[in-house]
Amino acid sequence: MMRERGRLAEQVEGVQRLERDVADALGLIELAEAEGDTATADAAVADLRALAEEAKRREIESLLSGEADANDAYLEVNAGAGGTEAQDWAEMLLRMYMRWAEKRGYKVTLTERSDGEQAGVKSATIQVSGPNAYGWLKTESGVHRLVRISPFDAAARRQTSFASVYVYPVIDDRIEIEINPADLRTDTFRASGAGGQHVNKTESGVRFTHIPTGIVVASTQDRSQHRNREIAMNMLKARLYELELQKREAVAAAAEAGKTDIGWGHQIRSYVLQPYQMVKDLRTGVEKGNPDAVLDGELDEFMAAALAHRVGATRSEASAAAR
Repeated sequence: MMRERGRLAEQVEGVQRLERDVADALGLIELAEAEGDTATADAAVADLRALAEEAKRREIESLLSGEADANDAYLEVNAGAGGTEAQDWAEMLLRMYMRWAEKRGYKVTLTERSDGEQAGVKSATIQVSGPNAYGWLKTESGVHRLVRISPFDAAARRQTSFASVYVYPVIDDRIEIEINPADLRTDTFRASGAGGQHVNKTESGVRFTHIPTGIVVASTQDRSQHRNREIAMNMLKARLYELELQKREAVAAAAEAGKTDIGWGHQIRSYVLQPYQMVKDLRTGVEKGNPDAVLDGELDEFMAAALAHRVGATRSEASAAAR
């Protein structure tokens, strides 16, 4: 309750500050024009443009009112069928989200990474920590499709690759998730990749399989098996919590995007590098003709449109149900 109260108070205070800053800028422009001070007027106009961008950002953030939207997030990337091509694409997606998070000032922690045989990753999980991390990222769950000239094909043929993204919230101590030990299978394994000799010599990696749901989580983040066990358990609880959120959305007639299972037939976005350059969101129709910028983390426009689409669909379905 206190957390929600603080969030709402911050939003109200932010809007009030925007109103004051806009009034100050308009007054400064009026004064500068009366005195013929074009430099001051230009500076005030630039301030107004910046305030307009902040207002747009706050408008989008007002959509982040879900139960777990303010939480940190786990983001999991899995390569689809296709070997090296798909694994390289999965690593490109992983970098894209890490760049997006860094640009927003979020902290990124690599929780698990399984490298491909030649290049890329088979799977990887990161934790993104910052205000509204889950709220921003939650609409990124789904299948992402890449079309390009393969850098791994000597004949330089065009290839289509798929990778899936799954986002779920980090839960805090306020949320209690009970797990029956009899429902859990535990495996330990040697971590691969960076981490020093210790990681490679001991079975510090921990993998949990939740038998009733089939959910699998793993952590190789720490050199300590005990610590990895704790991290993996937190991830499993977060996955189960996100599953419960999905069930609640389904009961409340939530947006179709929120209810759809993540599967290879459920594509949300296409990234075309050849024969033309275009990134298109298949849910909202948003397109950008600069894939390099998108793959470098310029995702806010896609996320904002998906959030608006999701909230709009939820309200429409709720209204139809009420009738």
